[in-house]
Amino acid sequence: MSPVFIGALVLLGACTGFAAGLLGIGGGMLLVPFLTLLFTWRGYPSEHIVHMAIATSLATILFTSVSSVRAHDRRGAVLWRVVWLLAPGILAGSLVGAQIAGRLPTFWLSVIFAVFVGFSAVQMLADRKPRPTRELPRGFGMFGAGGAIGFISSLVGAGGGFISVPFMIWSNVSIHNAVGTSAALGFPIAAAGTIGYVLAGHAQPGLPPGTLGFVYLPALFAIAIASVVTAPLGAHFAHSLDRRGLQRIFAMLLFLLAAYMAYKGYKAY
Repeated sequence: MSPVFIGALVLLGACTGFAAGLLGIGGGMLLVPFLTLLFTWRGYPSEHIVHMAIATSLATILFTSVSSVRAHDRRGAVLWRVVWLLAPGILAGSLVGAQIAGRLPTFWLSVIFAVFVGFSAVQMLADRKPRPTRELPRGFGMFGAGGAIGFISSLVGAGGGFISVPFMIWSNVSIHNAVGTSAALGFPIAAAGTIGYVLAGHAQPGLPPGTLGFVYLPALFAIAIASVVTAPLGAHFAHSLDRRGLQRIFAMLLFLLAAYMAYKGYKAY
């Protein structure tokens, strides 16, 4: 790899680590579009680029989420009971989603990414107030919610924050608790999704050297090292912002990334 490419990966890791701590999104919403851009620049096979970007994004969240959640937990922002209730469904949904994504063409993966991220941005920016009596579901409802979060997250290579944060706010969880809890949910999503993409890509022809399934290991290591350093900085900054300011940052970021992936889907059509 060229020094410029390595430097770009390290810078990307630093930025996504900060975003993960700030917004509880695991960094995947940034990683997938920018890894897609970098892999295209390197000339990797076009039919595998988005799959590699999603798989590598999920693998880096294994590292980013641990660093981010430690910083949020020190401030008492992680609702561990919610994490344990959602985790079983998340594991199941992530494994299934990764297997399906491995068989989808680039066009559909890009479209799915753009639609769900754009929808989440609209919901966050609208800042609709939930009914005061609304609360998180109980029993199997939490398994179903976790399954949906894991399934969609593994399709788009994200830590689930673009779904879990609006979901928890809709259920009258405070923005800071929603961000902190979402950071903790990133790990089971990333673990199951990464395993799924390794299995889905192990027999794919034409993948570049350095891949494990669809996971591109050089990018994983460069991004993970940088993101672990900057994730606690983002978490510290998140607790200095008011609720509405944090929601606006989240929504604007998602709009930009949805637009880029919609363009990528158009180019692949």
